[in-house]
Amino acid sequence: MTDKFVVFRMNIYLTGATSGLGEHLAYEYAKRGAFLALSGRRRDKLDSVASKCEELGAKVITYCLDVTDQHATKESIDDFLSKISNIDLVIANAGYGFVDKLHKGDPTELNKVIDTNVNGVINTVVPFMPSMIKKDMGHIAIIGSVASHFAWPGAGAYAASKHAVKALSVSWRKTLPRNVNITLICPGFVKSEMTDSMGTWAPFMIGTEDGVKRIVRALDKKKKMFIFPLIWRLVIALEGPISFLMSKSFRENHKKNRNKL
Repeated sequence: MTDKFVVFRMNIYLTGATSGLGEHLAYEYAKRGAFLALSGRRRDKLDSVASKCEELGAKVITYCLDVTDQHATKESIDDFLSKISNIDLVIANAGYGFVDKLHKGDPTELNKVIDTNVNGVINTVVPFMPSMIKKDMGHIAIIGSVASHFAWPGAGAYAASKHAVKALSVSWRKTLPRNVNITLICPGFVKSEMTDSMGTWAPFMIGTEDGVKRIVRALDKKKKMFIFPLIWRLVIALEGPISFLMSKSFRENHKKNRNKL
């Protein structure tokens, strides 16, 4: 690999890189020869993903951390910025999903959803902003959800967290310089460890690799918001009658499975 190629290598910071969308986004950008800073909570899995990314052609640095840890996340960002001339793309992907178990009266996991999905995004994105503002360049990708647009039974905390990151992305886009791009990615149900663990009805499920290819195309185009698959755009556009029917189905499924949770 020549030095000239290294100069034009994309510098990417990606959270939640140990599974699901994050893992496969890492592989996709590794094929492009990116310099990847990958973070995740599981050291063994993080090392495994990093090794495969290097085989695919990437330069990789890893940070084993939880995005809810503001200090650890900031330290990793400062370290990565010290190794590069500019940051091209930040992907705030780390997330946590949990079905509301309101009948148990314990808010612990609901607080974890909010902390990971909202504060985790803030901890990941904000420390990069001074560099992006100074250099008048950079791209921020935030993984939201179709739950950024409406809520269904059993997913109150999750939907609240995704509504919050939608608000952050809209506000930040209006606040930051024009050449600093923000993309809110709003997938429907994508096959992953998280969707498997939630154990809820998951209509219109798509495969992880399919989802990743769609996300990368949207980021290449620097879209402001990308909702996929198409059926979810229709559901959101016709929110009144369709979301009522969807919510009814979610509610029935939630009641049926509540005692299993």
